[in-house]
Amino acid sequence: MGADRGIHVEVSGKDYESLGPLQVSKIMAALAKKEEAQLIILGKQAIDDDCNQTGQMTAALLDWPQGTFASEVSLDGDNVKVVREIDGGLETIRINTPAVLTADLRLNTPRYATLPNIMKAKKKKIANVKPADLGVDLTSRLEVLRVDEPPQRQAGMKVETVEDLVAKLKDAGKV
Repeated sequence: MGADRGIHVEVSGKDYESLGPLQVSKIMAALAKKEEAQLIILGKQAIDDDCNQTGQMTAALLDWPQGTFASEVSLDGDNVKVVREIDGGLETIRINTPAVLTADLRLNTPRYATLPNIMKAKKKKIANVKPADLGVDLTSRLEVLRVDEPPQRQAGMKVETVEDLVAKLKDAGKV
């Protein structure tokens, strides 16, 4: 909502199947350089593999400062004030632009599009690019050798007293 244009990066086939956080980070970094972006806002973590790596890798590839887990963001000239949630409460940091931010779920309050705005959005220009157009190699450095189910757990047993527990542990050679 409110964008003047969009960019769709088209990845398909084998490249799509092996796409990981590093490859997405390379694409984002290349786009940021091409578009001369000053601020990149990404989600906190992926819903498929729960990695929480793309934002940090993008910042590293660009050598830009990063604000992760942002729950509140305000711009002040060339600075970005980021309030982020940490284990002990909230932390406020100030970083210079260009910067990479990862958004916590509290950052956004959804706005619902009205029909006139949906119609306007259909007229917006969306450029299609391929990773090769950006000079990005999507070759994965990871190879899945195999996937195994965990071994079946043995059934447990109930004991009446601590003495019974100690005896069972001794019988099993655990004590």
